Formats: sequence, C-alpha cells, structure tokens
Amino acid sequence: MSEWEFPTSLGTSTAEEISLLGQSLAGDLMGKVGFGELAFWLVTLERPTPSQVRVFEAVLVALADHGFTPTAIAARLTYLSAPDSLQGALAAEEHGPDLPTDDAGWDALASAAVRRTREQGRFVPGLGHPVHKVEDPRTPRLIQIADEEGLRGPHLRLFEAIGRTHEDILGRRLPLNGAGVCGAALADLGLPVELLRGFALLARAAGLLGQLAEERRRPIGMDAYLSVDRNAVYVDPSPDDRD
Repeated sequence: MSEWEFPTSLGTSTAEEISLLGQSLAGDLMGKVGFGELAFWLVTLERPTPSQVRVFEAVLVALADHGFTPTAIAARLTYLSAPDSLQGALAAEEHGPDLPTDDAGWDALASAAVRRTREQGRFVPGLGHPVHKVEDPRTPRLIQIADEEGLRGPHLRLFEAIGRTHEDILGRRLPLNGAGVCGAALADLGLPVELLRGFALLARAAGLLGQLAEERRRPIGMDAYLSVDRNAVYVDPSPDDRD
C-alpha cells in the first residue's frame, strides 16, 4: 500500500457509482435499508438483526429530545441569530394557485428560475457534482422511490425540469446532484424548506459515527495529517491573496 492510499470498509465512489459497506448505495440500500439499521451497520460493520434494530431504534427515540436542555436552548438561539443558516438544497419557489400540469409547464417555470438565478450571479442549487460529472446515482433512484410511493410532488418535478432546461441557459450540462434531489424530496413531504439542512446533518451524524468507529479499528488520521504536513510548500502570496 502506498503512502497515498487510505483503506476503508465504509464508503467509496467513482464517477458512475457510490458504494457503502460494500453495497451499491442506489441499488442495494436506498429504499431498502432503514436509517437506524444503517447507523448500526456503519458502526459495527455487521448488518443488525431485526431484533437489534428494534432495540437500537427504541434507544434513539428515547434520546431524541429532553426539553429545554442547554444544547436545545443554544440551538434555538443560534437559529434566532442566523435563521438563514438552515437552507434547503433547493431554493423555494413562489407558486401561484395553479401548478403546471405537464412537462412543458414545468420546463417553463424551471427556465425562468434558472435564468433569474443566473442573472443574480448565483449558482443554481442542486446542479453539479465534483465526482459524478454525468449522473449522480442517488438522483434517479430517489425520484423512482418517491414516484412509487405517490410522493413525486411539485418540488421534485421542478427539480427534474431544471435538469432538462438548464443547459440551454447556462451553456453546459450539469448533473442533478444528491443534495438537490434530497432537498426536493423532503420538501415534497411537507417539511419546512428552512429546516432541510438539519435533516442532512441528522443523516451525516450516522456516517460520522461510522468514520469514528473505523478510526478506532484502523487509524488513518495520523497518516492523513502527515501526508499533508510533509507535503506543505510555502508560496509567496499573490496580490489576490491580500484582498
């Protein structure tokens, strides 16, 4: 193993696929594995039995809230001082009383939203990914699951329309990313757009627990630190760095 390789039994990805615990995230896990089951699996590297899942999830429910604890008050005060810190992955759209009834209507709405966002000098939420340049495998799978459950609502339909129309406006084609499709799906469940990032933090907590558990079993933290430290090179600051 070279000094640039860091072994993991958790998640890896290529341009075409995301793997987690040796499984295909989109094909084997999404829509088939519950969150509590996955959290247990990430930490132990063993898939829990139904009985273990029931006890484990009962513990999570028991610990979910304890009223006005110091951490709860701190969270409320943080939100009070910076409510914009909780943003949805998909910007909220102002819809009139009549939503589009076909793809042409959604495409027109999406085109207007993309054009307005570009004119404001902002990135279009939910477009682009540093690894998945053509398609994020999470996106079609989550849309499929929502459709199967009758929950492919206006946010997902607008999101899909952005995927169809943005190239003509932006001049290049970008994939619809997992963060965007998750935000749209959560909004279609009726959850407040302003709180959607909180659900992403909830999900990431399980992944971070898995990372910490693996660090105990197979430490790579010091190697990662030394790889950066030993290859740090001083460069003179450019004029732009001083702005």
